Amino acid sequence: MSFDFARRPLACAMVFCTLGAGPALATNGYIANGYGGASKGMAGAGVAVPSGVLGLAQNPAMGHKVGNQAGVCLTNFWPDRETEIGAGGPLTPGTHKSRNDYFLIPCGGANWVLNDRFTFGAFMFGNGGMNTEYGTNFFAGLGAGSAPVGVNLEQAFISLNLSYKATETLTLGISPVFAIQRFSATGLEAFGGMSIDPAHVTNQGDDWSNGLGVNLGVLWEPTPELSFGAAYRSKIDMGEFDKYAGLFAEGGDFDVPAVATIGMAWKPQSMPQWTFTGEYQRIFYGDVASISNPNAPPQGPLGADNGVGFGWKDMDVWRLAAIYRHNDQWTFRGGVSHASKFIDDSSAVINSLTPATPQWHASLGASYKINERWGITASWTHAFDAEISGTNPALTGVPQPVKIRMSQNEFAIGATYRW
Repeated sequence: MSFDFARRPLACAMVFCTLGAGPALATNGYIANGYGGASKGMAGAGVAVPSGVLGLAQNPAMGHKVGNQAGVCLTNFWPDRETEIGAGGPLTPGTHKSRNDYFLIPCGGANWVLNDRFTFGAFMFGNGGMNTEYGTNFFAGLGAGSAPVGVNLEQAFISLNLSYKATETLTLGISPVFAIQRFSATGLEAFGGMSIDPAHVTNQGDDWSNGLGVNLGVLWEPTPELSFGAAYRSKIDMGEFDKYAGLFAEGGDFDVPAVATIGMAWKPQSMPQWTFTGEYQRIFYGDVASISNPNAPPQGPLGADNGVGFGWKDMDVWRLAAIYRHNDQWTFRGGVSHASKFIDDSSAVINSLTPATPQWHASLGASYKINERWGITASWTHAFDAEISGTNPALTGVPQPVKIRMSQNEFAIGATYRW
């Protein structure tokens, strides 16, 4: 599909506001670990407990739980990314640290209760994390390479949400999702000889693509103490990055992977101020060729259907979190999440461009009710340092040791208004 930016100024303004600051989300791979301050304060949980307007991005069936509410949020993100290359091969040895270690991004939306059965919401959220810029082009020894070397991928989503309360215990939700993404790559001249389209591998400036998907959700509350939630966001078939048709598999195709989540929340009668929740999520990176195709050894040239990818596998994410309602004004949250390892050691070299290594996240958050209308929510998330070490003779010619690592810190703050 296509999107005429010139004729849609409001949508364009929203998208540029989201993308202009760069990727700014604590991530599992490059999928955000929760949306909005309340969810982020629970390490990304939110499929079985309400977490504000942005929580509709996780479970569209939460409309009646959110109520009449509008919210805006601002996320501050500090990623620390590094590639360490040993001696003995064509890659430039040394420790290479990626620039751009601070990003700022807004999000927001609103939800309206139409009647006892239906609610309607509109909101904007994003993914990110695939942003690197190394001052030294360590690939130059493969043949050529300008500086800096790196890639930048940003994704924004605009969604409309409809929740339907089928019974007193069962609510269904559906959200059409419009996605737009921007990508650029620099310094990858050394890979031109591996491509079916060498002129469209690197240094082509920003390229854009867009697509449509859907998010489905269900919330079941069999008792006042228990609730179960599930959601599925479909794979979003995005248009090709024509300027980088020689870099990504399938002629520049870069789809958004499907995400499935299921979870449970428990509010014990003996401790009514507490809610405990756990959930499981699967991110289907393996269904996107440009992300999942192998590179060690590669099956085909860059840009081909079986061309070099990042070697990412499907990811499994587990979360545990708790909510403590201290009084009418203060609510506190905390949580941890763990993601499965989805990059083999043999893919370390190519993933120096996208060192999405963290597996453990820990979060704390709080909400303060100023009055009956206004509230403030904040959260802090730390993604613990993790590394991958390996070699890739297919790309470097010799088994030169490469280690990639990343850690992340994120502070989100937002305001809510109820009516």
